[in-house]
Amino acid sequence: MTSVLKPFLAILLFLCLLDTPYGYYVLVRFISMIAFAFFAYEAYEQKNQRDLIIFIVLALLFQPFEKIVLGRELWNVVDVVVAVYLIFNVIDSRKA
Repeated sequence: MTSVLKPFLAILLFLCLLDTPYGYYVLVRFISMIAFAFFAYEAYEQKNQRDLIIFIVLALLFQPFEKIVLGRELWNVVDVVVAVYLIFNVIDSRKA
């Protein structure tokens, strides 16, 4: 399931680069938080300590309840870096 969910989430994050309504960003933050928590749980089940820590940090960063103010430009960089990481994570997991 993560091989489908991670690229889907990456696409949602790339779409944040467009000029979209504010509600879209809130929705992406909520979806991202849930997805990263799910990925963290899977990493825990697989005893993958590195991914567990990364996904917990990302879940906390993207959570929509207590906004972390980084500014639009920095959030765009974060979105792109995380999206690229998700894509490489899927590719890396297919090699294993």
